[in-house]
Amino acid sequence: MNKEIAKELDAFVKIVAERYSQTNRIGNFNSESFEVNEVIPTSDHTAVVYFKKNSGKIGLAFFYYIARGASQGWKYFFPTDSHINGFRAFEFYKFQIERENFKHNFK
Repeated sequence: MNKEIAKELDAFVKIVAERYSQTNRIGNFNSESFEVNEVIPTSDHTAVVYFKKNSGKIGLAFFYYIARGASQGWKYFFPTDSHINGFRAFEFYKFQIERENFKHNFK
């Protein structure tokens, strides 16, 4: 992960922690506060972030970077088991698309 993207991520995860710490936030039933515990880069454009909650629990978020266009910048979500299962399937289809597209590099 290049230095500038890493700096943007560091700043953004702190903003997300502040957002999720709002006691009046919809879905914050236990009025939990969030603190960045660890940022784990998983590629040049993705990271896993552990948020320590004041309840003692840990929140896990997936951050991904969009390099250009109208949506440029860091985005995130807190994946459910259903999201994770969907991404396992996505990997298979991505391999199939790469397999199909390869031949088009030689036209």
